[in-house]
Amino acid sequence: MTDKQKATAYWKENLRYLVILLTIWFVVSYGAGILFKDALNSIRLGGFKLGFWFAQQGSIYVFVILIFVYVRLMNKLDKKYGYDE
Repeated sequence: MTDKQKATAYWKENLRYLVILLTIWFVVSYGAGILFKDALNSIRLGGFKLGFWFAQQGSIYVFVILIFVYVRLMNKLDKKYGYDE
């Protein structure tokens, strides 16, 4: 595999990871916090309605978790294509 092919494959896989992780974030923040708020409000978490919790706290927690997932995925991807230090 040439350097250009390797770089193209690396970037394509990186974009795939980004799309998947950003879709998860969108579904959690917009979907759970806004669209499905009424359905989720029938469930309580720590005394608060779940829809409210996702809108205020849950989407932030999911975003931080996704950052760590992305770092892990990128470290594995760097090793796979030989870009690790």
